[in-house]
Amino acid sequence: MIAFPRRWPLVPTLLVLLAVLAMVGLGIWQLQRRTQKEAMIALIRSNAGRPAAAFPRFGPVPPELLFRSSSLQCLWIEGWTSEAGRAADGSAGFRYIARCRTGAEGPGALVELGVGARPDLKPAWNGGAVEGWIAEEPDHRSLLSHLTGPSVVLRPMLVAQASPDTRLKAPARPDVANIPNNHLGYAIQWFGFAVSALIIYMIALG
Repeated sequence: MIAFPRRWPLVPTLLVLLAVLAMVGLGIWQLQRRTQKEAMIALIRSNAGRPAAAFPRFGPVPPELLFRSSSLQCLWIEGWTSEAGRAADGSAGFRYIARCRTGAEGPGALVELGVGARPDLKPAWNGGAVEGWIAEEPDHRSLLSHLTGPSVVLRPMLVAQASPDTRLKAPARPDVANIPNNHLGYAIQWFGFAVSALIIYMIALG
């Protein structure tokens, strides 16, 4: 049996409790992520086969528009960003996202043009008509920002169906078969870590 100590040392006990609270918080966050992932999988299944929709001008993207086919006219490109991504053939690389102007005024649009092998390519595309599907811009917030920070409105992004630059591969399409949903297992692990930490601490004090 675990013997409860007569006296709890203040600082070590506070540190252990803070660690336990953090583990419980991570477990709860994983349960929330599980719910979000299930909703996203349901959206992919239902929206992918629906008719094409007009590209939204502002975020957040309504759920009924995510992953649906769409198109836009990129008048000119204001700049490029690149980050890790995956192509339709399963290979890893760097996806190139263009900041496009779609008119003299307005928010413009983001276009993921394709996936390259290097992060320093200069895509040979100066704008034009592009077809693809509706997604949201990458969310670069940290785990702490997700848990404690303010909510962020993500801008809509068109993921090109095919890249006009032959050096860039077509981006990977959303596929429910390739979306892992093991957040429940992660949540159970975090809750188990919290319980184990408490037991080990009480044993150490006893």
